[in-house]
Amino acid sequence: MKQKYQEYLKLNKNVFLGFLASVIISAVAADYFGDQADYLNSSFTLIIDYAVFFSVFGGLYYFDNRKKYVLDNGQRDNTLLKSDLIKIISSLGIGEVVYTIVRWTLQYYFLQINYEPYMASIVSQSISLVIYMITLNLSVKLTKLYKDGS
Repeated sequence: MKQKYQEYLKLNKNVFLGFLASVIISAVAADYFGDQADYLNSSFTLIIDYAVFFSVFGGLYYFDNRKKYVLDNGQRDNTLLKSDLIKIISSLGIGEVVYTIVRWTLQYYFLQINYEPYMASIVSQSISLVIYMITLNLSVKLTKLYKDGS
């Protein structure tokens, strides 16, 4: 399999595992904040979602890519590191803007139509993840983060 496809798989695995951790913690948080106003519940849950997701994703992404930026002489390839950081942050940023709008709006809507808070969180996060994954993968492709031979 081509190296770039393996890189896409690793990225998507890390996003999915980060999502899995955040969906569990976010559902618990949404239930905990169930007595709050719907807009507060949606906001608090989204903040917790981000904290958990980026902690898990960041750790996994670092673990998978820590050797990629080391040259044969043991030095760090700062040029490649800087270039890739700009590309991954841009791709994640675009995806996160879309994710934030969709997730917050859906969770608020589901709470308004009387879903249980934990279920509103799970459903809104699941729908948002699909949209996020599409946006992220398109962004990564457009920024050419993974190209043949990297």
